[in-house]
Amino acid sequence: MILLRAMQQKDVPGVMAIEEVVCDFPWTYSIFSDCIKVGYSCWVLEDEGDIIGYGLLSIAANEGHILNLCIKPERQRQGLGRRMMEHLMEQAKQLKAKSVYLEVRVSNHGAFDLYQRLGFAVIGHRKDYYPHINGREDALVLELVFE
Repeated sequence: MILLRAMQQKDVPGVMAIEEVVCDFPWTYSIFSDCIKVGYSCWVLEDEGDIIGYGLLSIAANEGHILNLCIKPERQRQGLGRRMMEHLMEQAKQLKAKSVYLEVRVSNHGAFDLYQRLGFAVIGHRKDYYPHINGREDALVLELVFE
């Protein structure tokens, strides 16, 4: 059974193991650790003790910002990303956000399609936002306004 629970400091090595496999330019251990320390809404998906995904959300000025979301490669395309996104969206609502936004690589078509199905709309474009093995990559900025 897959458990969705709050991320703890002891989870950071398992989160890093996924981050380092999925991302060419992964977040550092200290970034994840600091997100927990400052009280961001940090979550993991766990299957029999194995961390298989994570998501992080910050709230400021009545806006939610999905900072990072990743699912272990062999567990992708099983609805886990959607489950985490829906949880983060619900957390944003509970924390009184009026909207939530995120950035997505222009090349990440699977994530972009999921975000559109969840109701997100493109509101901007950030040129050269992400590091890429061939230089930099643009990001689309998406937002979902809660009614």
